[in-house]
Amino acid sequence: MHAVILVLIEVLIVIALSRIVGMGCRWIKQPLVIGEIIAGIMLGPSLFGLIAPDLAAALFPSETLPYLNVLSQIGLIFFMFLIGLELNPKYLSGQLDIAILTSHVSILVPFSLGTLSAIILYPLVSDGSVSFTAFALFLGAAMSITAFPVLARIITENNLQRSRLGTLALTCAAVDDVTAWCVLAVAIAVAKEGDFVKAIPTIIAAIVYIGLMVTAGRWCLRYLAKLFHRTGRLTQFLLACIYMGVVISALITEVIGIHLIFGAFLVGAVMPKDHDLVREIAQKTEDFVLIFLLPVFFAYSGIRTQIGLLNRPELWLLCLLVLVVAIAGKYIGTYVAARVSGIDKREASALGWLMNTRGLTELIVLNIGLSLGVISPLLFTMLVIMALVTTFMTSPLLEWTYPKRLIKLDLVEPEPPQAGNIEPVTPAYRILVPVANPSTQQGLLQLAAAIAGGRSAAAIVHPLSLIEIEEDYAFQSTPEAADRLIQERYQQLEELIQTLEPPSIRSLIHPIVRVSNDVARATTEIAALDSVSLIVVGWHRPAFSNNRLGGRVGQILSLAPVDVAVYIDRGKQNLESLLVPYVGNIHDDLALVIALRLLANCDTACLSVLQATPAPSEFSNELRNIMQQLPQKVRDRISIIQPKETSEPILAVVEASARVDLTIVGMSRAWGIERQTLGRYTDELAIQCQSSLLIARRHSQVSSHLDVISG
Repeated sequence: MHAVILVLIEVLIVIALSRIVGMGCRWIKQPLVIGEIIAGIMLGPSLFGLIAPDLAAALFPSETLPYLNVLSQIGLIFFMFLIGLELNPKYLSGQLDIAILTSHVSILVPFSLGTLSAIILYPLVSDGSVSFTAFALFLGAAMSITAFPVLARIITENNLQRSRLGTLALTCAAVDDVTAWCVLAVAIAVAKEGDFVKAIPTIIAAIVYIGLMVTAGRWCLRYLAKLFHRTGRLTQFLLACIYMGVVISALITEVIGIHLIFGAFLVGAVMPKDHDLVREIAQKTEDFVLIFLLPVFFAYSGIRTQIGLLNRPELWLLCLLVLVVAIAGKYIGTYVAARVSGIDKREASALGWLMNTRGLTELIVLNIGLSLGVISPLLFTMLVIMALVTTFMTSPLLEWTYPKRLIKLDLVEPEPPQAGNIEPVTPAYRILVPVANPSTQQGLLQLAAAIAGGRSAAAIVHPLSLIEIEEDYAFQSTPEAADRLIQERYQQLEELIQTLEPPSIRSLIHPIVRVSNDVARATTEIAALDSVSLIVVGWHRPAFSNNRLGGRVGQILSLAPVDVAVYIDRGKQNLESLLVPYVGNIHDDLALVIALRLLANCDTACLSVLQATPAPSEFSNELRNIMQQLPQKVRDRISIIQPKETSEPILAVVEASARVDLTIVGMSRAWGIERQTLGRYTDELAIQCQSSLLIARRHSQVSSHLDVISG
């Protein structure tokens, strides 16, 4: 088979498997890079070559590896350019003195431990063709690296970018990144020249080139930024100039004697950090690099990873030694330096786990070392395992050390308040309203505000907007870009709030905006953390079903530890005429209590309770006591009605709904909306109801919804 055709087939397999395994890792709350590394290992001799050696040899023959190597190197060059592009000096603006101490100690300790462990590893996993100095430098660099891109995404996904911990971690990682790349450049120079003395001219040349890039290179790039603002867009000519600059810089650093990736990184680092320019460059570059080229790099690394080389217990013990040295060195160095700098124990511990993230950056270092022959395939495999474990453990250990309930107490600045509004310290009644699209959900927020009311006690409505970022390396998932998205969403919610009537209810509204990749789970977590009384969620049609209570709505109904109401808006402007079909289950009790809140908060509203079964159901004792405590002026606007004896319950409700603005029902078999054992929902009433519809699912005691207004 022609080599080009075979390479294209290989690329198809690599991209498909990377996406599949990556999505699996996202599902278990792990960075996409974990899945891509695992996918690469699966395609190599560790799995595919083990279970189907003939097929693996046919699909990935040795003669195609140079092609994959070229594609992976191109991908690395432009990925390093993107890393440099994201390395914003803004990250170095806060707690810089603490960050410099912490980051350098977090490099020095694992670097020292790595070089000491080289004394043990060098005679066991290396050969005489590599000098001990080069070996020790590379091992130390591999132990001390922190993956700034992966760490930045973890911080964004955990909404830590505005916390003390998040800003400190970003600053430490940025300083760490620059320092670690400098250490690696020295290690490469020493490896190529054989010893440190011979490498001095290479190191001096590299320093001179860095100086030129920071001065003359920055000036040239500023000129390009001016052209960008003059034209108002990133033209193909400007982008071609930038890409040419990346390649030329990469070639220069290769000629100097360090590596291609350093030149590309430098161009990104000195690029003017104009947000619009950086965003356009990133958006035009990252998709092809991250989807097409970078998975090829992971596959190429996976083919070179041979877990089968660890075929003796003592080799696994050496692998464990590498893992312990890497984790302990980073954690202890970071923790001790942070504590010396005055950081409390919990934050210092969380910072230690964050700085242990190695991810793709570690894999880049390892591939350079393997290509230069500094580390053997055996040590390469051990270090790949270390990179996987340290990246995999970061998120769960961060959650264990620094749970989400503490993050909201550690904000550097408060969330943008509404003009003129001061939120009560302990609101008695909170409603959470997930808002998927602020431009189309005025009715949902209007209903929630009407339920909250807030006449005689504190009530708060929280419109919750969750920004989904699907890709790990997308520019919008960087902390700075995510903050901009959050501020834009706050502005959209503020515009929505200003449309609510009457104006007096606007003071009840206090938005929450977060970044999340699991909307249903994040909604339920926030509901629990904020002691929410009720979640009011809008109906949406799932992509693969006509089921109105499926998809995310169904997940919220299943997971939320509070009462939930699902709103189907028929466009009714006024919600003064209310209908509650009642057959006596606990969800109907909640439906009736929500209706009573609406009744108590609006002097012109009236409520009809439809006892839709031939034998009228009695109100529960809890509900009867609640209704007796209501003011007489509220009770006077409640009427009990009976359907025709021949009417089916659903038909009776549908008929009565034609005469009201809002029908409120509990999840019940009588209304065709009871949850079934297999997780399926029926929604006959949701389809046929002629008024707006609110479907209630009870979790808590219904008295909690009325005790604040019953006086």
